[in-house]
Amino acid sequence: MDGVESTLEREAQAEKVSKEKLMHSLRAVVADAEELVKATASQAGEKISTVRAKAEESLKAAKESLANEEAALMAKAHSAAKATDEYVRANPWKAVGIGSVIGFLLGMLATRR
Repeated sequence: MDGVESTLEREAQAEKVSKEKLMHSLRAVVADAEELVKATASQAGEKISTVRAKAEESLKAAKESLANEEAALMAKAHSAAKATDEYVRANPWKAVGIGSVIGFLLGMLATRR
């Protein structure tokens, strides 16, 4: 079980870093969009083209980041499913017991209302 726990901890850390990178990219997109709006309100011509190009670059970077996040999420889900499968195959009766306890608790919570 230590291997599964350490894997989950590593994945949680990687997810935190990825979320921080994504938030940074999204903040950059918002800042560039705000700059674009301000520039188009009073200016025309070359400055607008420069700001629009910068906004397009930020959007491209954000889209790439989102695509990478999706790939990482899919890899994480696959890894978790594989680890769960391995654990259940190695400990079938523990898995049945854990499932029973979880089912019982969910049943208790559902009938509480």
